[in-house]
Amino acid sequence: MGDATRALPAAHPPPCPRPGAEVGAGHGDPRKGLFSELKLAVPWGHIAAKAWGSQQAPPVLCLHGWLDNANSFDRLIPLLPKDFHYVAMDFGGHGLSSHYSPGLPYYQENFVSDIRRVVAALKWKRFSIVGHSFGGVVGGMGVEDVLTYRRGAIEHMLQVEASQKPRQVLSPEEMLQRFLKNNSHVSEECARLLLQRGTTEVAAGLIMNRDRRMALPEYSMDFISRELFVHSAKKLQAHVLLLKAIQGYYNVRRENDSDRNVLLFVMDTLQSVLKERFQYVEVPDNHYVHLNQPQNVAGFISAFLLSKETAPHEP
Repeated sequence: MGDATRALPAAHPPPCPRPGAEVGAGHGDPRKGLFSELKLAVPWGHIAAKAWGSQQAPPVLCLHGWLDNANSFDRLIPLLPKDFHYVAMDFGGHGLSSHYSPGLPYYQENFVSDIRRVVAALKWKRFSIVGHSFGGVVGGMGVEDVLTYRRGAIEHMLQVEASQKPRQVLSPEEMLQRFLKNNSHVSEECARLLLQRGTTEVAAGLIMNRDRRMALPEYSMDFISRELFVHSAKKLQAHVLLLKAIQGYYNVRRENDSDRNVLLFVMDTLQSVLKERFQYVEVPDNHYVHLNQPQNVAGFISAFLLSKETAPHEP
């Protein structure tokens, strides 16, 4: 599990719709609550999102993990406090959002720009963030082979653009089984939920929505030195809740996954810098606990969102 971060105290946003945003019809059921589909205009197309709750309530931005989509929060949000306005966005190249223009790589700073564009379109001044895995990244980690990752990312992007291979079409069952094989931590029910937004139906079956230029998360993450992470943490004014699934991953490449050194460094740094503004909790289940067993994390996130401290910290 990634982390939930209070970026700044929540403010009441103006009513929708707004310029640059298209609002779809409400959907949902009494168990899940109503939600609306949003399409926010960007220079290369649109960023898709779905929203729950009153637009007059304090806003919460929900950020999904690598290669997932906004449906990642469908089972968690109904368990969270009703007096917030939740917006789950699809990062560029994911879910129902437009792919980046040809030649533009998927780097972490681009996803940060996606977030800034969504927040600007919604006219939010202060809001909270709930992020899973990649979506919850608020810092970085030091590695020795950053240039190797960057070179690999560029080479992969160029290979995909040059291949011109048609998208693979699979039957719904084939698509489901392949997804489950590549995502062993996701239950079949949750896999169907992610594929619902992550695929498009064509005449012969289903195709994946996500951009094929995205392959490995380390090709898009910004790895930074430990010194720079400490410096960044000292600038952080947010309250941070880090939820770690006991059976989840420790390593971005999932190799040597028992090595907790990076996690321990991040925890120690945030604890020493943020002090009472940092909370760390380990919960049962795996990397997709928020989707498989959302009740395991809903209570901690709810308490975090409802905590009374709303003023930004003054360094």
